[in-house]
Amino acid sequence: MDLQPIPYDCDGQSLTGWLADGSGEKSGPGVLVVHQGMGITDHTKDMAARVAGHGYVAFALDMYGSTATSVEQASGLMGALMGDAALLRRRARAGLDQLAALSGGPRAVLGFCFGGIVALEMLRDQAPLACAIACHPSFKKPEGSTGLPRGKVLMMIGDQDPIIPAEDRDAFRAEMDEAGADWQLHLFGGAGHSFTDPVVDRLGFPGFRYDPKADARAWAMTLAMLKESLG
Repeated sequence: MDLQPIPYDCDGQSLTGWLADGSGEKSGPGVLVVHQGMGITDHTKDMAARVAGHGYVAFALDMYGSTATSVEQASGLMGALMGDAALLRRRARAGLDQLAALSGGPRAVLGFCFGGIVALEMLRDQAPLACAIACHPSFKKPEGSTGLPRGKVLMMIGDQDPIIPAEDRDAFRAEMDEAGADWQLHLFGGAGHSFTDPVVDRLGFPGFRYDPKADARAWAMTLAMLKESLG
């Protein structure tokens, strides 16, 4: 599946997303793919291509304007957005606007790690989405976050993920119940953080590891939710 770079901007910040159109130029349902903490990497593009392979229009949005070359740089880029919910929401909406211009019908968001934070924040912002899906997301909220998430929610995490302690899972469940959301939270036994990323082990971070079994199961659940929500 070929990917096409799509330049756009938000608040004067130049951004570049990646489009993978599997709809056969029929302007089919769209899926917004949101990257991990390092920015758009091969993992992000691969996920967009995989989604498009099932007939969807996939757009990997750019939350940073660049791809981090170090953990320190990634921390700064992500920290700027985590410190300003309004800015994070505008960046997410800018990506969704690009997808809306390229696709027809309902739309969903699929996030990974930091992208899961973005996906949930988009629901709190009442973005027009049929569902929000995330793999190994953090449940931390950006500063200034308001509102309750509405709609269908599917979160998938490893029970050994050091980024998502049990108290954060409890807070997520409480928020979903308060919102009256149609939500699911799946725990994969033995899986750590970034279990969908085949190259994450290179970082050498404790608790960060690729898990092919969890990856395959999460992908099957993702496709099922997309089919249920988008048709």
